[in-house]
This record gives sequence, structure tokens and C-alpha cells, in this order.
Amino acid sequence: MKKLLLLVVIGLLTSCKMQKSSVTKTTEVMEVTGKQMIKEDKEKYAVSIKEAWKLYEQKDYVNSAKKYQVGFDAIGGKAFSNDRYNASCSYSLAGNSERAFYHLFRLANDSKYSNLGHITTDTDLNFLYKDKQWNQLITIVKTNKIKKEKDLDKPLVIMLDSIFQKDQKYRNQYGTVLKKHGKDSKEVKELLRLNKESDSLNLLQITKLLDEKGWLGKNIIGGMGNATLFLVIQHSDIDTQLKYMPMMKDAVLKGNANSSSLALLQDRVALGQGKRQIYGSQIHSDIETQEKYVAPLIDPKNVDKRRAEVGLGKLKDYIGHWDLVWDVKKHIERTAKIEAENIKK
Repeated sequence: MKKLLLLVVIGLLTSCKMQKSSVTKTTEVMEVTGKQMIKEDKEKYAVSIKEAWKLYEQKDYVNSAKKYQVGFDAIGGKAFSNDRYNASCSYSLAGNSERAFYHLFRLANDSKYSNLGHITTDTDLNFLYKDKQWNQLITIVKTNKIKKEKDLDKPLVIMLDSIFQKDQKYRNQYGTVLKKHGKDSKEVKELLRLNKESDSLNLLQITKLLDEKGWLGKNIIGGMGNATLFLVIQHSDIDTQLKYMPMMKDAVLKGNANSSSLALLQDRVALGQGKRQIYGSQIHSDIETQEKYVAPLIDPKNVDKRRAEVGLGKLKDYIGHWDLVWDVKKHIERTAKIEAENIKK
């Protein structure tokens, strides 16, 4: 059996590309609209957003921006906040500051966008930084952030923000270094070494926090802080994952963690134990051919039912991010082959 390499998903919320998804998140809040949304409108919106994402990935920013607008127009000019942010990225990269700021100000004023750390480091928005409107926008975002975090544990928020930045630092560089130097290069090996070292230090801080205070909710450490708890555990060894997974399950029941994040952890743990994953979140890549595929999955015919129960979208849309096509029959055949080869080992 050819050796398999777990596909590295690079970065999180550090550029437009990493913030966006190939499909709209159904759990995200839609802007209020007076227009009665019919099925055809929703479908046109979803299709347009997906096409806009593809065009963005192809670096066709002008047409990506236009396609986002087609989607917004289909539902009366409204949008999911994530999609509106991504539209502003495409407009910025296309050199259209007027439309980019239009969408960013709508986010800041109407949706109370508050992710200051992201918007001020997003390279897709570099074109806007010298515009006089930029400082006006950032002032609003800062105000939103202060209001949103006024009741949070500030020291913990700062600590977790620092850990998040360190967790993502080398992961964000991986794609560029890999493309430039190749997977067997000394540069990639050094980057992976640094990432492993950083993960170990982050884990010491997070496990200490979890042992002392439990799995804290967004009401105490904010959304980013809460996500950081999950990320560090997700990036840890399987023994650590097994130790803290019951705590995370309890946190989900209490509303202190997302069921969708727990699903990702459960999938990774299952595969780490030599079992099949449950929700199809883990993508594997053949180390020789680099062909990507959904790692072995239990009851693949009903995977979308399970995904819906934890707030995840359809698997076909999720794997479309890697230009994969969901084919149940082929997945069953591949899984049988993988497991047969594993038995021979």
C-alpha cells in the first residue's frame, strides 16, 4: 500500500481565501431582508457565491466580484456576512476601492463586524490601506470590537489571541514554501520543525487553562478564544485529543463549544485510532501521486444526515473546496482497498 499523507489544511482566517468557503455557511446569520426569499432566489445566490469563490481561486478578481454581486442581487442586495467580506476582497484585488469599501462599511455598520485582527492583516485588502476611508472603517471595527468584548476576561482573550497567532504562523507559510522548494526540501522540513515546536508550547498553555478552568465559552473568552481551544487540541497528539474530547463534548452540551468543531475532532481521533471517520471532514492525500480523497468514512450514504445534525453543510460542497467530486460508490471501493491493504501489513 502506498504511504498516505494527511492533507495539510493551511491557515485559518488570515486572508480572504482562508476566511472564505466555497459554499455559504448555512449557520451564518443572514442580513435582514424585507424581500420574501423563494427557492429559486436562494439557489441562484448559492450558485453565484460558489462561482465567485472559484473565480477568486483562479485569480479572476473582476469577474469574481461581479459574480458575488449577482448573488447579492438575487436576494435583494442582502448577503451572509462572510460572503460580503469576501466580495470586498475580490473588489479590492480588482482595484475597485469604491465597491470594496461599500461592502466593508455595510459589514461594519450593519453587521457590527469586529474582527480587527483579521481585517488589519488581510493582504487581500492591501490596496485599500492608503485610502482615507480605511482609517474611518477601522475606527468603526475597533468600536465594535470593544463593545463585543467589554464583558470578556481580557487577560485570557489576549493570551489566547497570541496562541492563535502562533498556531497559524507556520501553517500560513506552508503552502508558499512547499510550492517554492518542494516537500523534501530543507526549507519545508525546517518549517515543520518550527511548527511542531510551536504547537508543543501552545499545548502546554492550553492544557493548563483547560485543567484549571475547563472549556470556557464565548461569553468569557470570545469567539476567537473559544476557537483557539479547539485548534490547539485538534493539532495535538491523539492521547491529548482523547483526554480532552469528553470535556469538549460536555462543553457542546453546555453551549460552550461548537458541535461542528467537535465533529472535526471526532473524525481526526477516529482515523488516528485506525477507525473510519464519521463526518468526512478529513481529506487524505496519496504521498506519491498527491491525489486527494475523503478518508475512510462510516456509512457514506448517510453522511450528509450526520453532518446536518452538527451544523455542517453537504459533503459534496465541502470537498469541492479541493475540486473533489463526491462519489459514494468510488468511496466505498477505495475504502475497501485501503482496509484490505492495511490488513496485509
